Amino acid sequence: MYNENANLYEPYQGFIRGNMFQNLFSPYGKVYDIKPLNEQAELLTYLNMLDFACIDLDLYLDVFPEDQKMIALYNKLLKEKNNIMNKYEDNFGPLTLNSDTLENTPWTWIICPWPWEG
Repeated sequence: MYNENANLYEPYQGFIRGNMFQNLFSPYGKVYDIKPLNEQAELLTYLNMLDFACIDLDLYLDVFPEDQKMIALYNKLLKEKNNIMNKYEDNFGPLTLNSDTLENTPWTWIICPWPWEG
């Protein structure tokens, strides 16, 4: 359990279940582990997991905006997500058009290989 008070899954477990909140998880089929094939896929999976966790916590905070523990967890995961995005972009190129790696040369967006091009 990630957070006893909120009954949260660890971010990876929430990601593969589609819900960070254990009491709201309703199994609709078998839950499969994600097995990345290389470092690039591993970073993308980790980034997607953190992004999902932030979105789910953001929805929770829309309803309970005063929950300081959840705000702190959200900020921690958001910081980690940004660190992983920077690591990914340093190694494999930009993920978005507003990437810091494209600050001075946004037209080079198309030059880097796309994530699925490996």
